[in-house]
Amino acid sequence: MYPPPIEKLINLFSRFPTIGPRTATRFAFYCLTAPDEEIKSLIEGLEELKKSVKNCHICFRSVLKEEELCSVCKDKKRNQELLCIVEKETDLLSIEKTNEYNGIYFILGGTVSPLKKEDLKKIRAEELQERIKNHKSFGLPKTKEAIIATNQTTEGEATAIYLARVLNSLEIKTTRLGRGLSTGTELEYADEETLSSALKGRS
Repeated sequence: MYPPPIEKLINLFSRFPTIGPRTATRFAFYCLTAPDEEIKSLIEGLEELKKSVKNCHICFRSVLKEEELCSVCKDKKRNQELLCIVEKETDLLSIEKTNEYNGIYFILGGTVSPLKKEDLKKIRAEELQERIKNHKSFGLPKTKEAIIATNQTTEGEATAIYLARVLNSLEIKTTRLGRGLSTGTELEYADEETLSSALKGRS
């Protein structure tokens, strides 16, 4: 329906999480009519993002390339024997806002679909096992408890079940967030009070 460059941009925007075809189309046409300086700034921002940001080598949170650890992982006052496993970085930030958790994190980078075994390659399951088994090489004590803090969605539940099997094989105490979170809830959008209750009520 549209000239190839517009179609290409719509397809690119459609790959963004939660962005459907209609929103992607609006983004594409906004870029078409936006001032050249704004588009230039957008391109420069994306290039700078790829050049200057990497992942913390312990939890996979975003940090500047000149840094080795994120602010949470290098904070020696936190309980480094307590590990909270989340799907994405925005979930980590939501939990931090509750001020109820004083451990460290591990970001999976995705979820597992109940019907797609190939999704196992999309999450950092092997990195998680490496992080726990070889904790001394990361300068960390042995993990005493791992909190599986995946979203209350079909994919989140499937991921939690898979992670429970992985962690049980490593003989680590495993808990889940309490049921203060209703089915279908994503941590990113849960209010702080609900998240606090879920952390306190983990089992």
